[in-house]
Amino acid sequence: MSSEKNKRDPEPRDDVEPEKGPEEETAGTPETPVPLESEAGDPSVPEGIEDEPAGASDPEADGLMALSEELDATRWERDQYLDALRRLKAEFENSRKRQERERANIFSMASERLVQELLPVLDNLDRALEAGGDIREGVHATRDQLADVLADEGLLPVASDGQPFDPNVHDAVMGQPSEEHEEGTIIQTFQRGYLLNGKPIRPAKVVVAKQV
Repeated sequence: MSSEKNKRDPEPRDDVEPEKGPEEETAGTPETPVPLESEAGDPSVPEGIEDEPAGASDPEADGLMALSEELDATRWERDQYLDALRRLKAEFENSRKRQERERANIFSMASERLVQELLPVLDNLDRALEAGGDIREGVHATRDQLADVLADEGLLPVASDGQPFDPNVHDAVMGQPSEEHEEGTIIQTFQRGYLLNGKPIRPAKVVVAKQV
């Protein structure tokens, strides 16, 4: 009986392929092939839009880069100008201080020389006072010596008596009628005026003639 049973129910053979269902046939049949991923592309990218090439440049980024470089160059130039101005200011201050020191030294030396020249005048006044009696001659000689020292320094008296009145060097303290002098002529000097190197440093106080 076993042989008859075997005949009725034969064992399945390994070389016989199993039947496929409808769904499997649809997915794998040659008539409806499944599109490859490389052929279908990325579904998230709209049609008609292609990827930009890797080496393409962005005009806006290039413009920003150029502006940044120009700004850096401008800042560097500004720093150079500021540094030059600081150096120029420092040199100007040093020059001004040096000139002030030199001017002070010149004044000091001039004052020292003038005092040394005036010392003999002071000595003569001391001798005139020690001599006693009539000292007018000694005082007159001392006065002439002092005038000579000051003349060497550029000090000269302003001409006044008998000269026409000049408001630049004369100061009219009063007017006096005079038949002997023309109007505007100086007829008397109350205080002598002086010029230092041609510049008036004290006007002469004078009396000026006016018409009778």
